[in-house]
Amino acid sequence: MNIASFAPLAVVLPILGAALTFLLIRHSRAQRAVSIGLLSLTLALECLLLASAWNGGTAAVTIGGWIPPFGIVMVVDQFSSLMLVVSSAVSLAVLVYATGQGMADGDRDAPVSIFHPTYLILVAGVSNAFLSGDLFNLYVGFEILLTASYVLMTLGGTGPRIRAGVTYVVVSVVSSVLFLIAIAMVYGATGTVNMADLAIKLGELDQGTKTLLHVMLLVAFGIKAAVFPLSFWLPDSYPTAPAPVTAVFAGLLTKVGVYAMVRTETLLFPGDTLNTPLMVVALLTMLVGILGALAQSDIKRLLSFTLVSHIGYMVFGLAMSSAVGLAAAVFYVAHHITIQTSLFLVTGLIERRGGSSSVDRLGGLAKLSPMLALLFFIPGMNLAGIPPFSGFLGKVGLLQAGVELGTPLAYALVIGGVVTSLLTLLAIARVWNRAFWRKPEDAEHPDPVLLATPAARVSGPGAKVNNTVTLLPRTMVGSTAALVVLGVALTVFAGPLFALSDRAARDMLDRTPYIQAVLGEGIAVPGATAAGGGR
Repeated sequence: MNIASFAPLAVVLPILGAALTFLLIRHSRAQRAVSIGLLSLTLALECLLLASAWNGGTAAVTIGGWIPPFGIVMVVDQFSSLMLVVSSAVSLAVLVYATGQGMADGDRDAPVSIFHPTYLILVAGVSNAFLSGDLFNLYVGFEILLTASYVLMTLGGTGPRIRAGVTYVVVSVVSSVLFLIAIAMVYGATGTVNMADLAIKLGELDQGTKTLLHVMLLVAFGIKAAVFPLSFWLPDSYPTAPAPVTAVFAGLLTKVGVYAMVRTETLLFPGDTLNTPLMVVALLTMLVGILGALAQSDIKRLLSFTLVSHIGYMVFGLAMSSAVGLAAAVFYVAHHITIQTSLFLVTGLIERRGGSSSVDRLGGLAKLSPMLALLFFIPGMNLAGIPPFSGFLGKVGLLQAGVELGTPLAYALVIGGVVTSLLTLLAIARVWNRAFWRKPEDAEHPDPVLLATPAARVSGPGAKVNNTVTLLPRTMVGSTAALVVLGVALTVFAGPLFALSDRAARDMLDRTPYIQAVLGEGIAVPGATAAGGGR
């Protein structure tokens, strides 16, 4: 039996884990063991799915035996399986981090114990979105992960979290309603929501109708992906959540929107109809986001703006309409999920050790905790695109695609990408110089934790003091370090990852592997490119 037949377990296992952890809500140790164990099992399964997609190509799984285009279908190709593996690896690291934080702080009772079932529901929704082979099931995946994210964002019930949660809910509901309206319009025009079937039937519509459906879907996904000018909600929403929640939101939720945009552009609406608007959006997203980051003094808000900015790189690659650009975008998505999550986890450690995430209150962290300094420095340089890190390699691929296209707007994107990378380096360097390098007493509003005598420093309940250094919980540091190592591994194994990204890009541009995996080998694919070299 093909291992791809087990793809639904990537959704079922987290849901099963959520049910079990809810039953164990008063048994925190068993709850933690179940959630980490089942998420680890899910990751192992997804690694097998990735190997299957690499060796055997695209495969489809029909749920309930319904023959496509009827019923629910899940599709395992190289892009979706890569996203599954990266997202689950990151989710597992964040879960271990959150577990360590809860154990150190004594958060063993409700309502914090609902974190585990809610978190696993979030993972199930993300996995369902990546595997979905029809628009309505994609909508269901979005709603599952968004419903869970509403709970996670407001954990603790503080005023700022509730206010940010309200904004987040309103924006999410608006995007979901737009998506649902677009699905209804697509079904009304074609009689199907199966994406492989739509790839054929949408080509039979008149250009005006097709463009309207195209724009509706892109706007809905653009809100979820936080592209400019639809990104206004993100910097005010994410930083207020607990550190592990902010980390997983930053790493995963916007990338699900990017994933949906990639599927829309390559499978449903091939061609370059909206490439010019996408290029403009990519350029503005990069520049406006990074300029916003430079104006921030709080590290979490700064990273939230860099998150918006670097979404622009992914749209940049998508808008190039070439295998080189799309391959670089796929590589950059995998890179950014890992690096952005790492930086938010490190920021949680900074806040715990230094008492604040504001650089106006921080100083001397490099001397106080060299390990913490290293954990920030490596992903920070990676995000800024310093050679030889994966961020540099992904950006080089994107710039190459822009130069190959050779239009004035493409060159503007290339210049914008370079400027954004330099400004990202400036933003990271400012955090490093102020929070880590200068003396604590030189801070504008130094935190008493940093000015206290070494033996008096405490980092929270459960902290240990060893001579002059206050130790952070080992579980939190270890999970953060593991994610930083994963980011370095993306650099070490950049060759195989780029090869996978290139194959994924060519298959998506060709469309034939996806459509024939779902509808059957005999289906003729209009406009398919045999080599997958472009659109």
